[in-house]
Amino acid sequence: MRIPFFRDTDETSDAPPESNPTKSSRAESETPEFTRAESTHPDPGRAASPGPGLAARLAEGAKGGFVATLAMTAYRLPVSRSLPPTAEFWSKFVAGGDPDDHPIPAVALHLLYGVAGGVGFGLLAPLDADATAERDSADDHRETARLEAVGLLTGVGYALALSAFGERVVLGRLLDLDLEGDERLVFHAGHVVYGLSLGTWVGSRTGHRR
Repeated sequence: MRIPFFRDTDETSDAPPESNPTKSSRAESETPEFTRAESTHPDPGRAASPGPGLAARLAEGAKGGFVATLAMTAYRLPVSRSLPPTAEFWSKFVAGGDPDDHPIPAVALHLLYGVAGGVGFGLLAPLDADATAERDSADDHRETARLEAVGLLTGVGYALALSAFGERVVLGRLLDLDLEGDERLVFHAGHVVYGLSLGTWVGSRTGHRR
């Protein structure tokens, strides 16, 4: 005759162990927070910071325009031995009299014109091909040199476009001035100096930064 006590024991040993949902949820809640943080927040040192935004590019364009206008003015004043065409503008529309009577307003207006042109060039500033990629110092130097070269060429093209607009629209239609051959040469050459300075300045300051 079989004893029921042993039969109950056999049936109990074959049953699968009961899971404890309370312990499982408690174990998941006790997962260290730093493990989760590492998975969602990568180390900032592993990636380079992006290049400057639009506001920074416009600011650098304004600075570059100021410096480039100083360079252009330093070139054209001793060569042409005359004030920039803004003296004609000031004399005709603001103060009257002879253009040579207004050297300070003429130079100030010329600087303002150059700064505005620099801000416009900031929109066209050459950007880093991959500003978020990690690079060593040698790669940074090569990329900076490339940006300066691209900025230089872009700046010259931009300045020549401004020069053509200035001669035909500002001087020809607005001020009724017709430049002679040597004056035209100095006018356009001065804008080339402006473009070289502006393009190099902006190109070297709007690329990859760590």
